[in-house]
Order: sequence, then C-alpha cells, then structure tokens
Amino acid sequence: MIVATTTGDFDTLCKTDGERLRELHAAGFRYIDLSMYSFTPDSPYMGEGWREEALRLRALADSLGMKFVQAHSQGGNPLSADKAHVDFLIKATLRSIEICEVLGIPFTVSHAGVRKGLSKEEWFHENKSFYAQLVPTMERCGVKVLCENSTAKNMGEAYYINTGKDMREFIEYVDHPLFGGCWDTGHANCEGSQYGEIMALGDKLCAIHYNDNRGGGDEHIAPFLGTLNHDEVICALIDVGFKGPFTLECTSSLRHYNYWQGDRRRFEGEARLREPQLFMQRHIEKMMYETAVWMLKTYGIFEE
Repeated sequence: MIVATTTGDFDTLCKTDGERLRELHAAGFRYIDLSMYSFTPDSPYMGEGWREEALRLRALADSLGMKFVQAHSQGGNPLSADKAHVDFLIKATLRSIEICEVLGIPFTVSHAGVRKGLSKEEWFHENKSFYAQLVPTMERCGVKVLCENSTAKNMGEAYYINTGKDMREFIEYVDHPLFGGCWDTGHANCEGSQYGEIMALGDKLCAIHYNDNRGGGDEHIAPFLGTLNHDEVICALIDVGFKGPFTLECTSSLRHYNYWQGDRRRFEGEARLREPQLFMQRHIEKMMYETAVWMLKTYGIFEE
C-alpha cells in the first residue's frame, strides 16, 4: 500500500492548499488526500476561476512529485431542515467532484445525512435521494463517491451506517457502480472490535480514513496515541483484499482551543499559549509518515 494523508492536517496552520502540499512534501508524503471539507461561498474553488485554481494546484503537485489519490467533499448534513445549508452543501459537493476530475482523483468521500427519529428504512430512502443528485456529475466526471461509517459517539440515538454490514447494505441499496464505501478506523474504534466489520463491508471498501482515539470520542489523533488495535485493522485490510491507499486522517493530533469534541479549559488571564503552532505540526507530520511506513513494512505491504 502507498501512504497518504490529508491536506486537512495543516488546515488552520496554512492559508492555501499550495502551502499545505509543501508542508506534506517536507514531512515525506508523496500521496495526498485533498480536503474540500470547509468550502465557503467566497472560496476560490467556488468562483468562476475554480478550474484554473485546481490546475495550478495540480501543476504544483506534479513539480513536487506528488499525486492526489483521494478527496473529502464538503462537510454538512444533507438531511438538515436548513434549506440554505443543504443547497450550498450540494453545490459545493458537485464542485468537489469536478475538482477531482481536474486533479485525477478517482474517488471522494461525501457524508450521508442524519436526522433523529428516522427508521433505518427511512434513512436509506432519504440518503439515496441525496446521492442521486450527485450521480449525473459523478458520471460526467468519472469520479466515485463514497459514504463513510460513523459512531454513536457522534450520532447519538439517530440511526447511521456505523457497521460494515449496514454500510454494505446501503451501498447495495444505492446500487450504482460509482458508489462505494470508506472505512474510518477511529469511528469504528468508538464502536468496538472492527475486524469483522471490515470483512462484512468486503469488496465495497474503496478507501480508508486511518486515525486513532481513546474509544470515548472521535478524536482523530495519530496512530499509537490511542487504543486502536493496529494489528487487527491491518490484518482485516489484508484479508479483505484492500488495495487502496493507506490514508491517514489524524487532523486533531494537536487540539485547538475551540474543538467540537471539547474545548481547552478556559483562563481569564494571558493567552500566549492558546493555540498549537506550525513547528509542532511539522514534527507530528513527520512522525505520522514514519509510523505509517513502519506499520506497512512490518506486514510487508508498503509500496513507494
């Protein structure tokens, strides 16, 4: 397997995707997951010059000897009651698919929606309707869209495809050759053992988000900083025949002052040490690359 990570690792520490690519390159990464999770209406990717912006990014990647291998589309809830939110989410997701075509990215992750009180059957029906709106652009661009497992730690009592069995069932229900699944190891670690879940997902597994946590929340921290059993997951990926990139998504190894899983403790005095710094992430990034390479080499599956 090749080792990749997300540009989201430097999301708040760099101003542009070009700067993020250079930081990832310096840490050793050559394969990239483009995060398009937080587009805004004034994002350069949402304006008329979006294609030129994407082409400049591709030219930079080529000059650095880097390759985009997967992506993450706009974050949000397509089943929200907020029509403006949903309208922009769909618009930004469609644009992200078009950007994938320009950058040669074969697939992107787009989260399904959630709404409290839906039965499994209702959830399947409403989310299939959401993904159906993406299909014409997917087909025109030749880009695959992937759903992703989550965890009750995030979704509470609302139904979601948190198991490999349910993910596979939903993918088969959508029933389109350009629709598949991405397995998030951190979400799964909050649920419990995941060897059987990955095996149940089987050949519908197209991509992974590899991250760790301590089991109590969706922390997205680097491998070996949490309780994830790495042997279990690697053995499952081998046994299921997974051939995709080994893509890290450890974007919160350094926790920011305001964080959705819990803010830093408040102090009314000085704030000089409020936020983690770029030099810290550079050390973390290099460690993550070297750790991932070691993990795959230990099992004899690392590819340059």
